[in-house]
Amino acid sequence: MTHALHTPWARRQFLSTLLAAGGVWAAPWARAQGTGTGEQGRLVVVFLRGAYDGLSAFVPHGDPAYHALRPHIALPAPDGSAQTTIRLDGTFGLHPALAPLHALWQQGVLAVIPAAGSPDATRSHFDAQHHWETGIPGSSSARSGWLNTLAGLGGTDHAPVAPAGGTGAAGRGDAPHALALGVGEANPQILSGSAPVHLVPRGQAATRQGALGDARTREVMMKLYAGQDSLSQAFRAGAESRLQTAQTLGAEMGDAGMTAQEMQAANNGAGPAQGLLLDAQHLGTLMRQDRRLRLGFLSAGGWDTHANQGAATGALANNLGNLAAAMVQLRRDFSQPRDVVVVCSEFGRTSAENGTRGTDHGHGNAMWLLGNRVNGGRWHGQWSGLAQGNLHEGRDLPVHHDFRAVFAQVLHSTQGLNPTGVERLFPGFARDSALDGLMRA
Repeated sequence: MTHALHTPWARRQFLSTLLAAGGVWAAPWARAQGTGTGEQGRLVVVFLRGAYDGLSAFVPHGDPAYHALRPHIALPAPDGSAQTTIRLDGTFGLHPALAPLHALWQQGVLAVIPAAGSPDATRSHFDAQHHWETGIPGSSSARSGWLNTLAGLGGTDHAPVAPAGGTGAAGRGDAPHALALGVGEANPQILSGSAPVHLVPRGQAATRQGALGDARTREVMMKLYAGQDSLSQAFRAGAESRLQTAQTLGAEMGDAGMTAQEMQAANNGAGPAQGLLLDAQHLGTLMRQDRRLRLGFLSAGGWDTHANQGAATGALANNLGNLAAAMVQLRRDFSQPRDVVVVCSEFGRTSAENGTRGTDHGHGNAMWLLGNRVNGGRWHGQWSGLAQGNLHEGRDLPVHHDFRAVFAQVLHSTQGLNPTGVERLFPGFARDSALDGLMRA
């Protein structure tokens, strides 16, 4: 049961109760207490920009509605062959492209929360990514990224280190050492803020913003005409029709068209999934070389699969194969007792396929956790199935578990962060007791 904390007084009472109980949460940030890095693990966040299809990755093969909702893109039921779902239990299985993760599941170090996400129901990539990266669902206000805030909580070391990118305080003994590293993107929002971070952009990351302006303009116009008057309704109907027509024509004609522009905008500066393995290797190498780096960030675009998504093979399968390879690499590099890797996306996709054999913007989605402290080899939280009456707005997975509650469990286990620290990262955070078994003691 989730306990909503609607007022500052209620939150203070909640924190006091937990602390008085003793042993429920650890002391504040271990480094600030002088316990050193040995008490803390490393956290790596992998963000899949564009809203990946969790129902194709973590396949609900045991749900009778699954194949009915997706007549062309559903994964075949498990039968042991290479092109079918890899059975995990009677309800869920893995996409065959994720076969390398099966061993991690069997080892008990990989777990999934199948219906997690942001409680804000926006279908805007830009808004949803901002909510995830700042830690405040529903707010589009400027704010530091929560990984940057987290780095600032522990930034007590001082060393003459220059940021990876050639600028910074090289040779200055008063410059705080960075605790966070981002590889791939030029300026991810999640790492923006006052705490020093190392950023290692890949290729032309700084200029991968091509269609962003057009998409933003279109979104602003849709919001402007959000009313129920006839003019607003006509505008929205016409805009949606033109967008769907462009996507359909683009798919049928082999032309990237609007679909490619939408995907590029949804990527928000992230490179393609093909580069994720190399980025993971770079991240692991750099964090091994500097053990003070405890927070890592990777991202990949190309997950906005409105058309020709594919099933066991195709565009999504290719991306999932790249993701699997990167996760296996991250497991090699981040296998200390308290190291954890979290894979997530801004929202999920529709439960039913659309007319172009793809999926559209949804709500709830699967979050993946990898590490020795993860209570793996199982899925966690609530699953209510794909019957229409159980879906969000009759079309999407619901969000049964707030992503902040998932990260709260991870941060407590790996970083020793107590509720006060979590509240600084995620104002209004509400603890979710249904996730208490997610991490091992």
